[in-house]
Amino acid sequence: MLHFNFKMSVRQTDQEFSGTRVALGVTGGIAAYKAIEILRGLQRAGCEVRVTMTKHACEFVQPLTFRALSGAYVLVDDYAADNPDPIAHITFSQTVDLFVIAPATANTLAKLASGVADDFLSSTYLACTSPVVVAPAMNTVMWEHPATQRNIQRLKDDGVHFIDPDQGEMACGTFGPGRLSEPDRIVSAALEILRERADRSTNKAKVPGGSAQLGNRVEDLKGEHFLITAGATREPIDPVRFISNRSSGRMGFALAAAARDRGADVTIVAGITSIDPPSAVRVVSVGSAEEMRVAVSKEAGAASVFIAAAAVSDYRAKEKARSKIKKSEAEMELKLERTADILSEVAGARKPGQLLIGFAAETDDLLVHAREKLVGKRLDAIVANDVSREDAGFDSENNAVFILLRDHPQPIELPLMSKLEIAHRILDEVVKLRCSHVTDRAESASNS
Repeated sequence: MLHFNFKMSVRQTDQEFSGTRVALGVTGGIAAYKAIEILRGLQRAGCEVRVTMTKHACEFVQPLTFRALSGAYVLVDDYAADNPDPIAHITFSQTVDLFVIAPATANTLAKLASGVADDFLSSTYLACTSPVVVAPAMNTVMWEHPATQRNIQRLKDDGVHFIDPDQGEMACGTFGPGRLSEPDRIVSAALEILRERADRSTNKAKVPGGSAQLGNRVEDLKGEHFLITAGATREPIDPVRFISNRSSGRMGFALAAAARDRGADVTIVAGITSIDPPSAVRVVSVGSAEEMRVAVSKEAGAASVFIAAAAVSDYRAKEKARSKIKKSEAEMELKLERTADILSEVAGARKPGQLLIGFAAETDDLLVHAREKLVGKRLDAIVANDVSREDAGFDSENNAVFILLRDHPQPIELPLMSKLEIAHRILDEVVKLRCSHVTDRAESASNS
């Protein structure tokens, strides 16, 4: 198979990503000129960048510009007479560490989501084995159209990373979301994904045979399928107001990253979060408790481990106002009704061998309430944290928790530490639970 020679045409100022190969896809929008800044930003970080353009992108910026800056042939058409490789969409896509598409038009998103491969860029996407980052840019109405949002959700479900557009004035004169995000933000996001990928590769190289090692841990969750909920849900009161719980999503995302690095296949059902999810995991985005319930119900059957780390709203407005409630009275009475208990529903339909882990966020009688939830919901373990602490919990990168196990009376106390390390300590207990389940099944088989 032919591999392209990547060349640098600018002086590198950061060697962290030296030798890292990035493909930059440019599609046909007025923001195409900003791809030049993205190219230069990646190069300054030490990346070797190759460019592919759609034919319409060439109407905004000529391929010669990118060729001069990258020092490499710019791919537009597989069948071009001067194309050095007759199967370029295969070799191009499978010899890079990251594929960045910026700007991505509504038409490109639709093609990628539907698996259409009628040009070099879309064919490259289908053949790509590296992470993909997409930065859309389009008119506000096009961005907000249900068809575009469906395509975005489908691509997110497929594992594509999105950098949402900024709000601002469009080329057409309208104002709203749709402007291509700033090039430095796109570059930063791309480098963070590359950094995560490099960290995982380094960890794998520490163990003979390529197993990932994290501290004294090995790739001990290979073959497991984790389903993790994260973030908060929002229950609308009227078109502008909602009820919600505090949550950044950090703990759920830390669990997802830790499980991924230990070899598991991971799906996250994410509500409202203040940080981006980890790379190389499948993300299903939801808003309300009911949307989360539906998503979890759909995914739970395939999961061998379910961890409910989301802060799901316990109540919602019994009736949602169709228009904004005006501030005309000194008091307003709001009737609430309970939302579905997602964890109890999963526990009620659990399949043999499935492990269930819950979270209990309390302000008093922490261990008492956590134990009641552990027993009442028939869980294998529960993680309890005191959310009244000022040095941990909400919006913090650190936490201090207790892990309560169904068959062990003594809780495991974890002092203040990073949420990622807490995630690994939780997963250590998952590994022990899995081993005990295997032992129990073996003993039952021998006694029968």
